[in-house]
Amino acid sequence: MEVFKTIKSLQQSLERLNQNKTVGLVPTMGALHEGHLSIIDKAKNENDIVIASIFVNPTQFDKKEDLIHYPSTLESDLEALEKRGCDFVFTPTIEEIYQGNTVAESFDFKGLDKEMEGKFRTGHFNGVATIVKKLFMITSPNKAYFGEKDFQQLQIIKQMVKTEGLTVNIIPVEIYREIDGLAMSSRNTRLNEEQRKAAPEIYQTLLKGKKLFQQGDLEKVKSFVKNELIQNKELDLEYFEIADNENLKPATELDPTVSYRAFIAVFAGDIRLIDNIALN
Repeated sequence: MEVFKTIKSLQQSLERLNQNKTVGLVPTMGALHEGHLSIIDKAKNENDIVIASIFVNPTQFDKKEDLIHYPSTLESDLEALEKRGCDFVFTPTIEEIYQGNTVAESFDFKGLDKEMEGKFRTGHFNGVATIVKKLFMITSPNKAYFGEKDFQQLQIIKQMVKTEGLTVNIIPVEIYREIDGLAMSSRNTRLNEEQRKAAPEIYQTLLKGKKLFQQGDLEKVKSFVKNELIQNKELDLEYFEIADNENLKPATELDPTVSYRAFIAVFAGDIRLIDNIALN
């Protein structure tokens, strides 16, 4: 495994590759867990060369304290990536990526950024799309891999690729969960003992909501989820939404031809946890 800190050194190594070799990119912000590594495994199975990037991107944080508190575990991250057979790791500085101009581009996401996360995290998706676009331009991958835990982000990146006319194929990867159902996240390590015990209820509530959804009453599902989480003193619901899988528009009535997904954001103390589940 080779580790690169500069764009030039990474690109020089990529240029030396046989033109027939396929390249898969796995963008990360580090603090890697088994969920990230499952994405590396999928990329390894589908490409000749896998590049993982580790870069905590300042332009996607709407709250400075989240950026400050984001965990940094570079040494153990590199060890884990090497064990999984990752070929290249790109670990640039902010200066290397932004060249002294640390601002996000503005994109037209066709309204995908106005729903759910977009209502609570101003500018977040422009920051995400900015760094992802930069990584695509630097690495020219055939495929890029993104976990479905950030499903809205996944749809927004697909839209950015379409709008910008990029040729990379975006591959979604299923949510990787703890044994108790909690979606794996770097933030989980910040949960205290009581919060960690309570957090699996988020997924359990989604599963119960999915069963209720089969009855076709949207308001009943929403009321159930809200009431279920109100009873847990460790968890504070920020939003719950049932939306169209493709355009992320909140459902007002059910259309049998549409695929729906439930989205949730919950606070455990000051730690924000998100999850989602396909409904039909």
